[in-house]
Amino acid sequence: MQLDHDQLRQLLALLGESDIQELKLEGDDFRLEVRRNLPSPAPATVTMVQAPAGPPPLEPGPAAPVGVVPGPSAPPPPAASVRSDLQAVTAPMVGTFYRSSAPGEAAFVEVGSRISAGQPICILEAMKLMNELECEFSGEVVEILVENGTPVEFGQVLMRIKTG
Repeated sequence: MQLDHDQLRQLLALLGESDIQELKLEGDDFRLEVRRNLPSPAPATVTMVQAPAGPPPLEPGPAAPVGVVPGPSAPPPPAASVRSDLQAVTAPMVGTFYRSSAPGEAAFVEVGSRISAGQPICILEAMKLMNELECEFSGEVVEILVENGTPVEFGQVLMRIKTG
């Protein structure tokens, strides 16, 4: 069984809309565990572990959660005045943000770039996998809020796009 980035994103979106608190999914070369036991609306904890070659272990050990926020979190800082015509592009996973496909290559987008739905806008590296992030709407890039090579968290705003 193969699970690509788009399928994972769709699965997480469906789980976010459901009452399911825990899901375990295993394939030939991966294991996915999703747990959500938080009383307030918060991101689900997602753990993907690359399975070792050879026969599966008899009893899997505990997996380290990815993107877990320890303890009670401080309230978010007050949002700067965000215009209603701006759409935020957020990180769908924990990873490292890259503006181009390779060092020395041109960035996917710059401030002022016109983009269309489905156009690649950045790469998020997670667990040594390069995940190309495509914009879900058309518009003009107004802000790029993350520096190249910077770690990002699930739900963090990466860019703001002026739609329309």
